[in-house]
Amino acid sequence: MSTIACSSKQEEIERENIAIIEKYIQAVQSKDTETMSELLADDYIGYGPSYFDSTNKEQAIASWKDVAENLYDKIEYTRTVNIAEKVTEGPNQGDFVSDWATLKITYMDGRGPVFLTINAVYRLEDGKINLSRSFYNEADVMRQLGYECYAPE
Repeated sequence: MSTIACSSKQEEIERENIAIIEKYIQAVQSKDTETMSELLADDYIGYGPSYFDSTNKEQAIASWKDVAENLYDKIEYTRTVNIAEKVTEGPNQGDFVSDWATLKITYMDGRGPVFLTINAVYRLEDGKINLSRSFYNEADVMRQLGYECYAPE
């Protein structure tokens, strides 16, 4: 019987964590950096999409403000699926939500739209996002914007 109670409690935590991520996604779409800041823990660290990319809360919010004011006209999540899970072993234990999404981004200068599939994995603690790792094909985004890539000679 205690297993059911534990399972039920974990399911509630997972529902709450998914709701936090959905609120964060809505803030991204509406370019609401105030809500984004409220949902990120003070010790937040974000990684990706490139292997060596990392950012803290202050840098992430500053970057989103710049993007919202100077680059993106609209960010639209056209599809999103969230899965929550508790990781109990290994170096990155905690409560996670994985968001698989398809985005459509239009730019203020008329470029695009750009379409991309992104996987963002979030770790949550005490109702806040304290870790994220984002994956998407940067080369495809650049190609959609008209850039060409050539091998060095």
